Amino acid sequence: MSLRVAVIGAGPAGLCAARFLSAEPDRYLPTVYEQTAAVGGTWVYTDRTGTDQHGLPLRSNMYRNLRTNVPKEAMVFPDFPYDSRLPSFLPHKEVLRYLENYTEHFGLHKYIQSLNRVDAVKPVHVHDGVKWQITTSDVTAPDIPNTEQFDAVMVCNGGRYSVPYTPVIPGTDQFQGRTLHSHDYRVPEPFSGRNVVVMGAATSGIDLCVELSQVAERVVISHSNPPIMKIHNLPPNATQASRVESIVGPNTVRFQDGQEFHADDIVYCTGYRLSFPFLTPECDITLHQGRAHPLYKHVINTTYPTMSFAGLTHHALTFALFQLQVKLALGVLDGSIGLPSKAAMDQDIDQDFKTRLEAGLDPRKAHAIFPLYMSYVTDLAKMTRQPFPEGQTSMFLDAFARRFSDPQHFRNAEYKLTGPETWERVPHLSEKKQQQTAK
Repeated sequence: MSLRVAVIGAGPAGLCAARFLSAEPDRYLPTVYEQTAAVGGTWVYTDRTGTDQHGLPLRSNMYRNLRTNVPKEAMVFPDFPYDSRLPSFLPHKEVLRYLENYTEHFGLHKYIQSLNRVDAVKPVHVHDGVKWQITTSDVTAPDIPNTEQFDAVMVCNGGRYSVPYTPVIPGTDQFQGRTLHSHDYRVPEPFSGRNVVVMGAATSGIDLCVELSQVAERVVISHSNPPIMKIHNLPPNATQASRVESIVGPNTVRFQDGQEFHADDIVYCTGYRLSFPFLTPECDITLHQGRAHPLYKHVINTTYPTMSFAGLTHHALTFALFQLQVKLALGVLDGSIGLPSKAAMDQDIDQDFKTRLEAGLDPRKAHAIFPLYMSYVTDLAKMTRQPFPEGQTSMFLDAFARRFSDPQHFRNAEYKLTGPETWERVPHLSEKKQQQTAK
């Protein structure tokens, strides 16, 4: 009899899980729960902010002009390429189209229960092990719950993009300007002619700093990135500053180095709180400061290995890594991958976290793969006996570095995989001019 597997979320990780589960109908019977009417997860753009038409928190953090910061050649499922005519850095609508095509190609729609919210996940002990009791509700009729039992559950909704994290800044209550988290940013026009502080210089911080500088009077991007992530070649009206220390007046922001700036607006690009509201205490997953614990290789619940997570990691290769995580979860389910003891897995988890702290990462970055990227992907590839995506990994790291060295122009380059381990980048026009000048 096929194992019934619940998949939570129809974003990239959930679709990947459904694709490989459904490829073995004699072994698995997947049911994918998706609380919206669409596939694609965070890649579904909407002008709305806050909540959707059903009053549920919006998971998408897309803005109108967003383009990928990873080339499509590195942000792809290995067995399903993009249209080769597309540029390397894509508008968000092209990524959504890719995921819709992936869903159609592998016939995944029949496994997806749209407009179904997962309200509770609970392990139930039975004579031959553990089953999973999943309680759901139709978002159009939330007062009518439905409960079913599954042999395994794969949490693929990320849990990372619906609850914005805003740091506590002394004096914020006296700031009379406008504040906004990047989760609710959609268009630049409201910031025309304004003085803007962008807090945070990871992915969204750098992108919004560059976009806002096109309409704002001045932009200051405030951060505490390590030297390796120092930003270069910002627009003329954009500068960097140290971390915000306090708000000292109705419109004055003070930085840790003592500098002050008159700000009309503050945009928080400070990430998100990890949130899995449907996990009951019996799941034995603890959420603390952005860390879900204990998850072996950021995937397997060490107390109940039939519960897995895919897509929880960030600052990393995305789709190809999701596939490795899905393969790990399925290898555990079918017995082809043997796990160490719970004690050994928990020790591995603790060492991984310790290594991150020693590398200077904030505890909230427990699932940020960079800078331990290569060892993590190598481990997953070895465990799952899958090809190590060396070319894609190297390409991703190149684009990641160029995001900081040339944030205005790095998306103009075109990438091409030339082999399993090799790739090339065609420089954009400004680079060619610099090279010609150097000669």
